[in-house]
Amino acid sequence: MKVLVTGADGFIGSHLTESLLDEGYNVRALAQYNSFNYWGWLEDIEPNSHIEVICGDIRDSVFCREICEDIDIVFHLAALIAIPYSYRAPESFIETNIKGTYNICQAAKDHNIKRILVTSTSEVYGTAKYVPIDEKHPLQPQSPYSASKIGADAIAMSFYNAFHLPVTIVRPFNTYGPRQSARAIIPNIITQIASGEKEIKIGDTMPTRDFNYVKDICNGFMLLANCEKAIGETVNIGSNTEFSIKDLFKLIKDIMHSDANLSLDNQRLRPEHSEVFRLKCDNTKIKQLTDYEPKYTLREGLEKTVEWFTDPRNLAKYKPGIYNI
Repeated sequence: MKVLVTGADGFIGSHLTESLLDEGYNVRALAQYNSFNYWGWLEDIEPNSHIEVICGDIRDSVFCREICEDIDIVFHLAALIAIPYSYRAPESFIETNIKGTYNICQAAKDHNIKRILVTSTSEVYGTAKYVPIDEKHPLQPQSPYSASKIGADAIAMSFYNAFHLPVTIVRPFNTYGPRQSARAIIPNIITQIASGEKEIKIGDTMPTRDFNYVKDICNGFMLLANCEKAIGETVNIGSNTEFSIKDLFKLIKDIMHSDANLSLDNQRLRPEHSEVFRLKCDNTKIKQLTDYEPKYTLREGLEKTVEWFTDPRNLAKYKPGIYNI
């Protein structure tokens, strides 16, 4: 089968592309256009005759129609995801996340795509009103980013209801692993420690998250893509566990044999009503649909992540001394 992965040059997208290639799929991988012909994290993937890399922008409807031609399954991951940046440039998130999702859904409809998986985020739930969080939990737009993803999910589901587009909304909880953005909490901590810092600057340490190793998340995507019962459904992918940022820091310290301490950096705090204080996934639905089971404990996943980030060739790609929103 031939699949399209939008956002293939990103963190999860590049890992999903690798997983699909390993399973024998032919992959059309979309990287965001740039004048350097740079393919992002796809540059780290071994050359493979079953991958076709295309550069472009999901904000262009004509381009989206072109790249969906002769495709069986669309994995739509392309999005702006940096929550701090969404406070500064919210319109960019509306254009990319909402309009971009509309463009992909319209193109998929025009080409009679067999399946389309639209990537959501656990951030749409906001601070948990109850745990574990199932798919019926109220949606709470506590940042422009989460609002844009709520809008994107609604657009995609409207295409299912109105036009019978075979949509599945995939809602991963906090994903981590090699290649993740320097802005994210786990790479942030690891790269500061690896660079010899003794005072590790982070924001609020009290929020809890359901952390998932990227290979588990990719497995969930692929299982749902082959599950007919998931059409028209919104499905969480998570581990049904939660760790506070403080406990996460202690675990990373232990793995890295570090004596570093935490240091509060006020610029890393979210606005007063925007912080999501608790996320814990109820993964009952995906287990019932696909027999999904996470393979990596948090410690096992972190050990692999630390190993990747502490490779000097990888660490050199990050700038631990600079906080990038």
